[in-house]
Amino acid sequence: SIEGYERLFDGARQSVGSISSKESVALREKEYKTMVNSFYDLVTDFYEWGWGQSFHFAPRLKGETFLESIKRAEYFLAAKMGIGKDSTVLDVGCGVGGPLRNIAQFVGGCDITGVTINDYQVKVGNQYCQQKGLGDKCRLIQGDFQTVGDLFEPETFDAAYQIEATCHSPDRTQVFSGVAKSLKKGGVFVGYEWVVLPAYDANNPDHVRIKEGIEVGNGLPTLVSGEDIITALKSSGFVVEEAYDANSGVHSPYEIPWYATLLGSYSLSGFRMTRLGRISTHMLVSTLETLKIAPNGTCKVSALLNATALDLVEGGQKELFTPSFYFKARKI
Repeated sequence: SIEGYERLFDGARQSVGSISSKESVALREKEYKTMVNSFYDLVTDFYEWGWGQSFHFAPRLKGETFLESIKRAEYFLAAKMGIGKDSTVLDVGCGVGGPLRNIAQFVGGCDITGVTINDYQVKVGNQYCQQKGLGDKCRLIQGDFQTVGDLFEPETFDAAYQIEATCHSPDRTQVFSGVAKSLKKGGVFVGYEWVVLPAYDANNPDHVRIKEGIEVGNGLPTLVSGEDIITALKSSGFVVEEAYDANSGVHSPYEIPWYATLLGSYSLSGFRMTRLGRISTHMLVSTLETLKIAPNGTCKVSALLNATALDLVEGGQKELFTPSFYFKARKI
């Protein structure tokens, strides 16, 4: 329920620093299964309505549409993995499977298994696989990525990836170690991580406010740095071959900021992503909940996502945060 989710972030947006305490972070780490599963029960339909089937951001070039940038980010990972139509691939934290279907089609039909903790996403995602004629090549299974190494026989996969998923993890070394166990020797693991950037100052209350807003609105135990991601990979049996912020050119004259989509555009396709569009959606949701058409708590979820959209934009504008810390690691 939304109430149970809010309990894990008690004090958020009321008292800066309240959810950054060791006790608050430890509570979310302890109850991450409930937190993440509840979060995606609450937000999956909202994400699909506003974002599509690929629940992630992407670096975006001038002249490129939002959806083109999303697919390019996914194809970039496919190229970095070096996979082909005969490869077996693991998607760690797959959502409803938008990326795995796009990647499978891009490389000509490789075999991809996606793992998500959320049973609703499994049901919806597998329906989408069937609708695209990928039912024999792509599948979603319900599982906890903290124990992904126990879900499959050792050395099952040629490659693995995660896209903005393991930011939900209470212990990335545990997740990455399980991925390493599932990969064949020399297998490649790539991904995009949510991290705070070097400009972030934990002693700056305004920075902490933005960071906590991102955490409460996205079901995160706590945000870490890019260096923390690299350390976790090295501690999990990987050699890190590449690691950098794919959004380093976020304010280049040749790029559209990754957060621009949250600002939206007043077009037929982009209006729902504008602030006015989100307010309009929130009003509609409120009416549907009042009429008992939408379940209780739907309005609170809408408000939560609207608030965190503003935090994400501010974090991007001030270059305190990126959702696209890219890494490529190879199993030793």
